[in-house]
Amino acid sequence: MCKSKKNTNTINSLTPKSKSSNSLKSSTTTTTSILSSSFVNPTSSSNNYPSTNYTPNYSATSKSSSFTSKTSLSNFKGSLPENPHIYDFSEICKATNNFLKKPFSSSSSSTSWRCSIRGKEVILFQRKFFRQIGLPELQQMLLTICRSHHSTLIKLLGASTSGSNIYLVYEYFRGVNLATCLRNPQNPSYTVLSSWLSRMQIATDIAHGLDYIHHCSGLSSEFVHYHVRSSSILVTEDSLNAKICHFGSAALRGEIVGNERSSSKNFGRSDSMVMKIEGTPGYMAPEFQANGVLTQKCDVYAFGVVILELVSGEEALRYVFDKGAVGHKRISVIERAREVVAVGGGELRKWVDKRLKDSYPVEVAEKMVLLGLECVDDDPEKRPDMGLVDGRVSKLYLKSKNWAEKIGLPTEFSVSMAPR
Repeated sequence: MCKSKKNTNTINSLTPKSKSSNSLKSSTTTTTSILSSSFVNPTSSSNNYPSTNYTPNYSATSKSSSFTSKTSLSNFKGSLPENPHIYDFSEICKATNNFLKKPFSSSSSSTSWRCSIRGKEVILFQRKFFRQIGLPELQQMLLTICRSHHSTLIKLLGASTSGSNIYLVYEYFRGVNLATCLRNPQNPSYTVLSSWLSRMQIATDIAHGLDYIHHCSGLSSEFVHYHVRSSSILVTEDSLNAKICHFGSAALRGEIVGNERSSSKNFGRSDSMVMKIEGTPGYMAPEFQANGVLTQKCDVYAFGVVILELVSGEEALRYVFDKGAVGHKRISVIERAREVVAVGGGELRKWVDKRLKDSYPVEVAEKMVLLGLECVDDDPEKRPDMGLVDGRVSKLYLKSKNWAEKIGLPTEFSVSMAPR
């Protein structure tokens, strides 16, 4: 597990563009007043957000001072691996043909487009703000999130705002989300993840990424991804590796509404993050549904659900028609896993995804199910830390690889995800 570390490099000011050259020579007092103001257009009501038309201005040796010299700005930019882009809203309009371009995906909470911005192929997400975010807070989060690098995260390149919307620009990768890989609606009997080792690779990649987010990204030690689910995990086409989508989205759109001291001892944290209760059924931890209190243990819970999906191929939550009850019956992958473990014997082999054709190490599969159930324990205190989970998944992956080598199965994958 990585040790927590804080990122001390933050953007301290964004200065609005001005036609007057005198604005570039404004005093430190003027700059400070800009930073202390809300991210609001002075000519509009306080509930609206302006289009983003800002040029970043970085701090030098103290939080109270700011750069106005091009030389200093250039030197600071050079010290960063890659600077986040504050996109002008006109760039967003041009890339989407004024939003007339066919969306890449669409849901009740967001719309995305695959497009090109500044010569780079990207995925652009349009999402609504949950709350008004102050300009300094948005700048600081954006810089830290954009500077986070991990092979299992789809990198955020930058953002733009207009009205009540935030536009998040992510790098583009070819692939399909994990939910579709496991449950292809066009051909339910086929899955690109037809080998046990490929599924263990997916689990390992996700565990690595979440451990990084929780402990190594330079963000708050309480930082939570919040959108962990099989539909937000991309499986790359070339190597069948997993990449976590929407990194930083919850924080930047204001879903986290503040740090509050938890009054419940059950959550075991002094600074839990309280959010609006909105999430995907089947992945939300019970304490979050009850109280809206979000901790990293909520990400652990969601990851546990994904583990059980990988083993069984089943949906996190589904409803099937029950003739006896004359209605629909709720089936949870968590409840099914608990039933399987309680029965014991050969029940696990019956529950494991049949498309694996019984070609998997039974002992490892059992341990993965038990780990998944530990992660979804109703008591967040009993759930393991993501660093511990990462270590255990990695060990089980190595055991799976040794098993595959012993029986002569290929351990490297390159698969086409073209329709069949």
